[in-house]
Amino acid sequence: MSWLWAIIVGLVLGLIAKAIIPGKQQIPLWLTTVLGMIGAVVGNWIAARFGINETRGVDWGRHLFQLIGAVAVVGVGDALYSMVRGNRSRA
Repeated sequence: MSWLWAIIVGLVLGLIAKAIIPGKQQIPLWLTTVLGMIGAVVGNWIAARFGINETRGVDWGRHLFQLIGAVAVVGVGDALYSMVRGNRSRA
């Protein structure tokens, strides 16, 4: 069941990150989900470094770090995807 939640959270964070990043992103939905999952893991790691990985109630700080991580990872992933895809179409 934890994998299902990871996929759902990755999808939601990836879609929010795509909405925050200006311009049109070229990455497909499956890659958005994977990058959102990676961003959530990065955000959890950063939250743990700040000591806010587990709090009482809703972990707003951890969720904020997850979103920031997702925006960064989706932005970099989109740039890499566009670069690789652009090079393939010219060959």
